[in-house]
Amino acid sequence: MACGEIFQDGKGSKECQWFKNKEKVNSMRKYILFVLFMVLSCINTAGQQRLKPFRQGDRVAFVGNSITDGGHFHSYIWLYYMTRFPEMRLWIGNLGIGGDTSTEILNRLEADVYGKMPTVVALTFGMNDSGYLEHNTDTASRFREQRFALVEENYRKIEDILKSHSARVIQVGTSPYDQTSRFNDNIYQGKNDFICRMIDMQRESAKKHGWEFLDWNKPMTDYNIGKQRTDSTFTICGHDRIHPDNDGHMMMAYIFLKAQGMAGKPVATVCIDAATQSVVEETNCRLSCIERTEKGVQFDYLAAALPYPLDTIARGDMMFDRPQSRIKTLVPDFMKEFDSETLRVLNLKKGSYRLTIDDVVIDTIQDYRLAAGVNLAEYVCTPQYRQALTVMMLNEDRWDMERRMRDWAWVEYDYFLKNGVKEADVLSPEACCMYDRDKQSSWWLASRRDIYAKMGNKAVRLACEKYQDSIVDEIYRVNRPVTRHIKLVRVK
Repeated sequence: MACGEIFQDGKGSKECQWFKNKEKVNSMRKYILFVLFMVLSCINTAGQQRLKPFRQGDRVAFVGNSITDGGHFHSYIWLYYMTRFPEMRLWIGNLGIGGDTSTEILNRLEADVYGKMPTVVALTFGMNDSGYLEHNTDTASRFREQRFALVEENYRKIEDILKSHSARVIQVGTSPYDQTSRFNDNIYQGKNDFICRMIDMQRESAKKHGWEFLDWNKPMTDYNIGKQRTDSTFTICGHDRIHPDNDGHMMMAYIFLKAQGMAGKPVATVCIDAATQSVVEETNCRLSCIERTEKGVQFDYLAAALPYPLDTIARGDMMFDRPQSRIKTLVPDFMKEFDSETLRVLNLKKGSYRLTIDDVVIDTIQDYRLAAGVNLAEYVCTPQYRQALTVMMLNEDRWDMERRMRDWAWVEYDYFLKNGVKEADVLSPEACCMYDRDKQSSWWLASRRDIYAKMGNKAVRLACEKYQDSIVDEIYRVNRPVTRHIKLVRVK
């Protein structure tokens, strides 16, 4: 039956159009909900992965290429441990070198990685092994077979080295090359498919040897595809489809920490009954001196952890322009899962209450919101969040120095060592002449001339290492939570 046959009063076409528009709106709503469901489902695949948490005293070496070398994921993971487990001291190191393939990783694994005495080695590779322009040629298939044979040969030797040491091994599938986003047409077709073939090799190796395995590639690729259903230009993989920005590195840290079972662990949960001056709940914290006042309630609060600070500044490489804090947009449940510091106060008189912590005014909040619970970690002005920011800034300073030393590692392992020059001879006249000759044809060598002049000196390197150690000492001094005085005063 046609619409015009239902409405015979002259309004048929308008009413019919209304129904058609409503159907379009409903269809669009269903589509948006479907896309949202797919995006969240893709992220939640991270929750199906399992890794053991780090332990007191662990020395964790993240081995990789430029994504590790110039990225923040390892620093963000350590920042979580620094703030959530302030008494659990460990070390998490960036052992990446830009441009590395499995060949370079194999050549430096003993000296550069195991020389740091790790208790945990997390290995990722494949972005450079998989090639670039070769994927857009007529010989792409042959290239992939030849390259995979080389990678497999290298990996079997890496495997033997990993087996020869007692350190725990985590095989990590690299973050993806985004071959689906349409922000430009510069795409190496099939590159990520080839990367996944190498990741499958890692997965099987982990299974064979009883090692742990984590995949960044699939959840991040699925996330990209889910978002690209509504925005074809979206990518979590950076401006070059390869290097995730700070938000992408925070997603990598999120996937890693979620696999370690950290999702749902609160900073603290506080619930008190203002009428009876009693504790209803104190999770990961201790409450004391609860006192009902003429206009509200006050008490002392000592948490066992600090909130997780999210940087609002885009740091690192000059091509990075997205801050770590953007994770809250990418993962809407991030604060609920990883940064929940809940304050609930029951049986307050109806009205609005001024919340102060250590006499710092935080907000004015109505009684029913306080009864339902507010997340203190959402407030960047709380004394405990400001304390966490101090930890974050110190960790950033440590990251900066670590990056300089990784630039030196590139010069040492991927240039001098490859050319037969040993550590003791890198500042010899012969080595200097060789460097100055070769930098004429290598912009990368030329850009690292100052690093070479400074870090080639062992005394300078030792001083830089001591500086990093002193920062870590300071972090584990200032990251201890202290007792805070919380006061709620009714203002209207």
